[in-house]
Amino acid sequence: MAGGQLAAGGPCDGGQDESQEQINSYRDLLVWQKGMALAKQVYRMTEAFPDHEKFGLMAPMRRAAVSVPSNIAEGQARQGRKEFVQFLSHAGGSLAELDTHLTLAADLGYCGQSGVKETVALIAELQRMLTSLRQKVAARLATNH
Repeated sequence: MAGGQLAAGGPCDGGQDESQEQINSYRDLLVWQKGMALAKQVYRMTEAFPDHEKFGLMAPMRRAAVSVPSNIAEGQARQGRKEFVQFLSHAGGSLAELDTHLTLAADLGYCGQSGVKETVALIAELQRMLTSLRQKVAARLATNH
């Protein structure tokens, strides 16, 4: 991925089979695309939050959501796989942060159950994808391919 050398290998880690397509940009990564979908979903969800939460829970939720695809993009754009693994880890941390904020928002009654379920499912899917992709990139790093 970093430097366009590693294509993700399947539905759980962000892309096409390695033999089918080389990744040239973070935009080619399914995990980045789903991260963008998550960010849009969170922005739409938080629009309905009470005004007094504009700088409370709304801002950190949006920041964490945007951080997911942003870290994937920045890591992939770096020259080294080691940095990519690190940025994928940051994206995973942002997912955990967002999940925590979402749980609190749901407990406070700021968002509907259907929206929460859908968002939690997407967070879980992204966590699996990031873990798989991080392992693949780290394995390539270990073998110097």
